[in-house]
Amino acid sequence: MPFELQIALRYLLAKRQQAFISIISLVSTLGVTVGVMALIIALALMTGLQSELRDRILGSTAHIFVFKSTGIEDYQAEIASLRTVPRVVGAAPAIIGRALASSPSADAFISFKGIDPALEASVTEIEKSIVSGKLTDLHPREDATHDGIFLGQDLAKQLAVGVGDTITVLTPQGTLNPFTGMMPRSRTLRVTGIFHLGLYEIDNTWGFVNLDVAKRLMNKSQPELIELAVDDINAAPDVAAAIPRLLGDRYVTQDWTTMNRTLFEALWLEKMAISVTIGLIVMVAALNIVASLVLLVMEKSADIAILKTMGASSRSVMYIFMLQGLVIGMIGTALGAGAGVGISWVMNRYQLLRVPGMGEVYQISYVPFTLLPLDVLVVIVMAVLICFVATIYPSRQAAKLKPVEALRYG
Repeated sequence: MPFELQIALRYLLAKRQQAFISIISLVSTLGVTVGVMALIIALALMTGLQSELRDRILGSTAHIFVFKSTGIEDYQAEIASLRTVPRVVGAAPAIIGRALASSPSADAFISFKGIDPALEASVTEIEKSIVSGKLTDLHPREDATHDGIFLGQDLAKQLAVGVGDTITVLTPQGTLNPFTGMMPRSRTLRVTGIFHLGLYEIDNTWGFVNLDVAKRLMNKSQPELIELAVDDINAAPDVAAAIPRLLGDRYVTQDWTTMNRTLFEALWLEKMAISVTIGLIVMVAALNIVASLVLLVMEKSADIAILKTMGASSRSVMYIFMLQGLVIGMIGTALGAGAGVGISWVMNRYQLLRVPGMGEVYQISYVPFTLLPLDVLVVIVMAVLICFVATIYPSRQAAKLKPVEALRYG
């Protein structure tokens, strides 16, 4: 063991004449521990919320939306072409519209989506989220019964309808009448299923109909867009950018990161703000390290003078106090990191943090905690670095101490 480290540990563990310095060192260690622990827990909380929200958004919508300037005349051929793009694992056509839905009990403005039931499950989790009914019930009917519609669970409650009930859908795309002008198009649909995707704005306002039904409601002859799913959500921007290069400039794309950029940038900013705020605890602990080392230098001035007269260099003296402060920081960081990881695991494993109000918006009953190894590593490195920087000033002061003056006034 280097003699600098041996002396530094001796100063930490040995009994001192002034117990006050020992108390400051203990407080410094506890401060680093609490700061690192709180920072890791906060990062786990924010990362968990971001991941949960991202998963629910991507379960409700596709990863990439593809539009074509010349129109999508044959969506089967377009899907076959888009499936040749690397990393694309699913494709489905869609028509998006707005309507006024009416039931005997209530009215509501809804967004509806025309889908191909055989292909939609390849780009969204609609099939996994069905509460009642079957997705195949949206296929066109040959009998005289009404066409089907799938409603979000919250929307169905708002309209007070269930499977088998009928609703009237009124769309602004109607028929031009020479006497009354544009007449809105009205159609009666039968509720054939209810879904629960877990995102409030989807479950409360959206309905799914067959693609042919959407064409008639919107007075369109072809789908508006093609939705794509990729094998890696983080690769969606690159795949979206590659489609016009591979298939031509007629294709215009949008990926999920672009459409939800404002939301995730706000969450990232909140995560950074919380990290900086809690990180100030580590800064306060570092100031305590400075105070404890300054007092220790004053207490051990005679020892420093003796070490120098025995041949110890100023650099060695500086290393002694740097190592002492670094040991305090590393012990506090190790304890804080262990406690933070352990508490985050327990909170997530046993779902201890429950916030009932969030269930109304995000449809989650508890707050998840997700730890990223990179986040833990950054916290540990930054905490140790801050503690190390805090040792520089008192260590330099100790190195500058002159043996003659220290022995004269010691």
